[in-house]
Amino acid sequence: PSYPSYPSYPSDPSAPYGATRNTKFISINFAVLLKMPTFDMMNTSNTHIVNRNNNYADLLFYKKAVVIYDLTYIFCERFIDKHDRTFDQMVQAARSSKQNIVEGYVDLATSVEMSLKLLNIARGSMLELLQDYEDYLRTRNLRLWPSDSEESLSMQKLGRTNLDPQYYAKLATTRSDETIANMVLVLLHQAEYLLYKYIDHCSEKFLREGGFREKLSTERRKVRGF
Repeated sequence: PSYPSYPSYPSDPSAPYGATRNTKFISINFAVLLKMPTFDMMNTSNTHIVNRNNNYADLLFYKKAVVIYDLTYIFCERFIDKHDRTFDQMVQAARSSKQNIVEGYVDLATSVEMSLKLLNIARGSMLELLQDYEDYLRTRNLRLWPSDSEESLSMQKLGRTNLDPQYYAKLATTRSDETIANMVLVLLHQAEYLLYKYIDHCSEKFLREGGFREKLSTERRKVRGF
């Protein structure tokens, strides 16, 4: 397919590609990655214990997960028999990725442990779906785009700049199964990497600052004045 040209980004040297990763990513500041300020578990400015502003929709990996779900649903509708177990497995894996990001991000306000567990489930679902697409291509003798191929590089740039689900849905109605599978694989690699970095960030923040109980104790001491 012919994709529009977008500005290139520097590669992330910390994300080398082995057998399972075939897409290069960009190294960016964490706050830019989220397109929002780094989260706070509590809104201490007005003594609210839990910050209600859990805008998970601003997370880049969530936006990618939405596109991945939509593309996977269309892919399965077009190319996989509904009576095949793979149909439900792929759609459910795509849905699990998206939904567990939502629940994990919201749960971060009160339970870091539960949040990290759910976010890791989302990441596991992404990797499961990634394997399904690779299996589909391999068993049908279809081409897997090399990470440095023209198609893959174009899709990598597109995935960084355009996350409009409707745009991808239109593409998916006209592209071949080989093309859609490779498109989703690129997005899965990007989303999984960003989610991994987010989980790592949350883990480090928890080790430095503690979780909900520690912050709740701090607020109690402020109210009591000792």
